[in-house]
Amino acid sequence: MYAVNPAVRAAWTELFGWVSAASGLALEVIDHAAPAPLDELWRRGDLGLAFICGYPFASGGFPVQPVVAPVPASALGAGRPLYASHLVVRAESGLATLAESFGGRLGWTVEHSQSGFNALRSHLLPYRRAGASLYAGSVGPLVTPRRVIEALLAGEIDIGPLDSYFHDLLLAHEPETAARLRIVETTAPRPIPLLVASEGVQPAIVGKLRGALLAASGDAVTAPLLARLRLSGFAAVEREAYGVLLDDAREAEAAGYVMPG
Repeated sequence: MYAVNPAVRAAWTELFGWVSAASGLALEVIDHAAPAPLDELWRRGDLGLAFICGYPFASGGFPVQPVVAPVPASALGAGRPLYASHLVVRAESGLATLAESFGGRLGWTVEHSQSGFNALRSHLLPYRRAGASLYAGSVGPLVTPRRVIEALLAGEIDIGPLDSYFHDLLLAHEPETAARLRIVETTAPRPIPLLVASEGVQPAIVGKLRGALLAASGDAVTAPLLARLRLSGFAAVEREAYGVLLDDAREAEAAGYVMPG
């Protein structure tokens, strides 16, 4: 989910290797890159640590249990496991405000995404209450943040949502791509995607994994890794914290706003 490019993927692999050593548990890093469906990953029975978006996690449709959530180092979350969606356009676009994008082409990722679908829909809802479509085209599923960027730069869409933590990583590791994008607005902060284990993993194992990650911010070995991943550390989470995402979805659906557009 957050393997922005090979350098970031390598940093995650190093971090999970450290977790394996620190917890005394053998972890095998598996490759599940796009376009492999994330819902297939979340249904596996052998997950020790895997990212899941908060929206499908809160919906309860997958047999997983929470371990920890990452805490971005950026100011947006104020030291808490929060993120948002940036609504981005091409840097050279003449669009200066969100309202100026109405009537154009809007991109979105996939219906089970918080940052690429649910947050986008909630942010647009106040403008949509009159019932008319805001955009001439609603382009999706684009599936990943990377495809949103590609669609923007190719002129396939005029505006799209970009996970703020993905953007943090892009700024750090791919500044030339980040420079081609411009943020128009940012949605309200919400609980960030979390690391989960399969439902059947024993509590003692989950406890060891959680303990290792909660201690990562105080370890000299992991300090440079966390810096590369633009994290200040990890935080314990409860399933109930993600209920706000379901509240947002229900509000949009009750207003008849099913798909972004």
